[in-house]
Amino acid sequence: MTATFIRNANDAAHAARASSAGIYIAAILGAWFIAVLALGQAGVFEAGLGRPPLPVLAAFAGPPLLFAAAYRLSPRVRAIALGLDLRLLTAVQAWRVLGLVFLAFYDFGLLPGLFAWPAGVGDGAVGMAAIFVLAAMLRDAPDWRRRVFWLNIAGLADFAGAVGTGILTSNSAIGVFYDASAGASMGLLPLSLIPTFAVPLWIIFHMISLLQLRR
Repeated sequence: MTATFIRNANDAAHAARASSAGIYIAAILGAWFIAVLALGQAGVFEAGLGRPPLPVLAAFAGPPLLFAAAYRLSPRVRAIALGLDLRLLTAVQAWRVLGLVFLAFYDFGLLPGLFAWPAGVGDGAVGMAAIFVLAAMLRDAPDWRRRVFWLNIAGLADFAGAVGTGILTSNSAIGVFYDASAGASMGLLPLSLIPTFAVPLWIIFHMISLLQLRR
């Protein structure tokens, strides 16, 4: 009876910690989203000709760097990150198939092909691969860890290419392949939410997955 009581108490404590972590994560994500939404509405992320795209780069690189610092310095952040379900982190990558919409935007002349093709095809491939990797995890395939590792490496490489081509085709000082005929801009809402919120968030998911694999 004592063992049952202790087990129930441990389960209750674990559930309380999970609930607290969920509220903590939701609060951070909500504040982050509202911040980049407000900045996007104000046009902060639209650099303009002759100016470097520093606001977008800061919004893109800042959150992963802050997470890396918090992970290293805070035992609480480390515990939350390592306590997340790796299967869920892998399943989330399947949403990357929505990146195929970039190809539709290109077809309508809204985005340059130099950005739309690598970003759209790359996101679509990672999203589809995530489904098969998750299936390998669920059936406990012998090589599921290796598959998860390479999925996350591929996801990070895809983001690196998409961000690089996005900057080179932007209407900024370093947009050497800028196409004025493109009707949409990644620096304006709603597309600005992709490099300032979605991409850095998914990069953090990749980082957590790789940290869990290393552990």
